[in-house]
Amino acid sequence: MSSASGAAPAARLPGVDRVLSTPLARQLSAEHGASSTTAAVRAAIDALRPAALAGELDGEALAPEAIAHHAARRLADRLAPRFKTVFNLTGTVLHTNLGRALLPDAAVQAVVQALTAPANLEYDLATGGRGDRDDLVEDLLCELTGAEAATVVNNNAAAVLLALNTLALGREAIVSRGELVEIGGAFRIPDVMARAGSTLVEVGTTNRTHAHDYAGAIGAQTAALMKVHCSNYAITGFTKSVAEAEVAAIAHAHGLPLVVDLGSGTLVDLAQWGLPHEPTVRDVIAAGADLVTFSGDKLLGGPQAGLIVGRKDLIAAIKKNPLKRALRVGKLTLAALEPVLRLYLTPERLPERLTTLRLFTRPQADMQAQVAQLLPDVQSAVGAGYAVCSAACSSQIGSGALPVNTLPSWGLALQPVQSKGAGSALARLEAALRALPRPVIGRIESGALWLDLRCLEAHELPAFQAQLPLLGKALAQI
Repeated sequence: MSSASGAAPAARLPGVDRVLSTPLARQLSAEHGASSTTAAVRAAIDALRPAALAGELDGEALAPEAIAHHAARRLADRLAPRFKTVFNLTGTVLHTNLGRALLPDAAVQAVVQALTAPANLEYDLATGGRGDRDDLVEDLLCELTGAEAATVVNNNAAAVLLALNTLALGREAIVSRGELVEIGGAFRIPDVMARAGSTLVEVGTTNRTHAHDYAGAIGAQTAALMKVHCSNYAITGFTKSVAEAEVAAIAHAHGLPLVVDLGSGTLVDLAQWGLPHEPTVRDVIAAGADLVTFSGDKLLGGPQAGLIVGRKDLIAAIKKNPLKRALRVGKLTLAALEPVLRLYLTPERLPERLTTLRLFTRPQADMQAQVAQLLPDVQSAVGAGYAVCSAACSSQIGSGALPVNTLPSWGLALQPVQSKGAGSALARLEAALRALPRPVIGRIESGALWLDLRCLEAHELPAFQAQLPLLGKALAQI
């Protein structure tokens, strides 16, 4: 396209200084600094240069003010936070990709204090000497689990790695073949064991393992027996596994420890609130396990952490392992974990105080009331191209916990009115919801986009409603 037809040649590109002299650029410099603004202006000019050289831009597009607006958008994109809060309407309460457990208020306040003031992380207030950061939570963990001692690392995979590296480095650990699970991100128990420096000895078959399988595999190189709680899948049908108490008796008869990877881990019997039964850490300790590892950010409802509880001598050995320092947690994790554990000292109040349990036990009537309130607004926001209806649905606990159990829930089902191109229409709607200021994450299932309201608590409802008018605009831009 020639300049005679309205396009501007590349020579018309303004210099950096001219753009920086515009009112908008001066405002950007005052807000973000001269160096960042200058870099954004240069990048905007460089991005426009190929089109200008090709004669594809008119003079208005190359005006200093227009380029300043390009620079402003670049700065906004560069400075926008990557870590965003979202509305989790997937129906999965403990969603690994969305951060798992939400912290209760007591933990949030403790983290804020730890962020803004010094604390006794490794300082013994009684003696004035150096302390052990595990001391902040060890007594609580022992009281709640019946263990003799406890320590904390970054996550449960780290807990398993550290325990095996301490007890079975260069030696063998015996595990049922049916318990060699793969956890999130394609991390597998055999791989963790190998990195721990221990040799895996598989016993039994995928679906059936007997006590004599464990006993028959014990040899001179055996350092530990291990059980892995299969919290992220279930084998049904012709199956057989050996209870912790029986494996513990076999291990102890040979002077060996039993290590139990409990995975999700819970400190209370969830069945008392109408949820599926899951073995508690105390149950496993009472059955004879010498070490138990479990997660902090799953059923426990706390921050990401790997908790190791058990025999005092074994915990002492673990704490002397050089890997312990590499895997230890920081002050924010401990600041959050302690108040969460304290909530368990009054279990009767847990459903109201522990966010995770409150979401698990949320009455369907609450969700139905929200659906009725939101349905007209959501229908208005998506327009005539989609039909929005209220419907019962099923939530899940998530993060590998109780995988075959669901929670009765209620939500909104959004379906394209036209069957032709319905898949593309659902994909556009899903993308538009993700593009909102606070992204909304739902799930596509059975030809509809579902917004499960289990995790939309009352205090979040106004913020959710406030951004619904933006959904139509987001749909139009995708």
